[in-house]
Amino acid sequence: MSIRIYGNRPIKTLPGQATRPTPAKVREALFNIWQGQVQGCRWLDLCAGSGAMGAEALCRGASTVVGIEKSGAACRIIQTNWQTVATSQQTFRVIRGDVVKKLKSLNVKPFDLVYFDPPYAAGLYQTVLETLVHQSLLAPAATVAAEFTPEHWQPQSTQGLQLQRIKRYGLTHLAFFEAQ
Repeated sequence: MSIRIYGNRPIKTLPGQATRPTPAKVREALFNIWQGQVQGCRWLDLCAGSGAMGAEALCRGASTVVGIEKSGAACRIIQTNWQTVATSQQTFRVIRGDVVKKLKSLNVKPFDLVYFDPPYAAGLYQTVLETLVHQSLLAPAATVAAEFTPEHWQPQSTQGLQLQRIKRYGLTHLAFFEAQ
């Protein structure tokens, strides 16, 4: 199976709903909101799935994209997708493993934009947001967008992250946080 991203570029996805790609209208809306921030940014894609969000970020000029994904099969697809769209001036890295454990051991420059799309019922939201702050993974004024459904999570500000707004796109919701 494949989906199309910015510039009408096809990327591969895993069959079935195991990685549940972010719907096209949500991707488009997010990149419209962040359009002035993606060029040259450091992007972190958490629970990356097919890597569609990171691929979009690369296509739109992100300088660095790092993705964390638990599934080995998904990591292989992400690697292929990002190799296909990245330019020689861009860097990317795909990390396989548990998102919380990998964030705790990640030793990199802070990120400007973070997209977090966990399995909705996994209960990862608060732990991941707190880990981003405690591990100093967010640049000053960084923005985090978390994809969710209200039956699985009610977003709220946490120490170091201020909830800015919530947008709804059909059944999918995005909570936007700003680093404090």
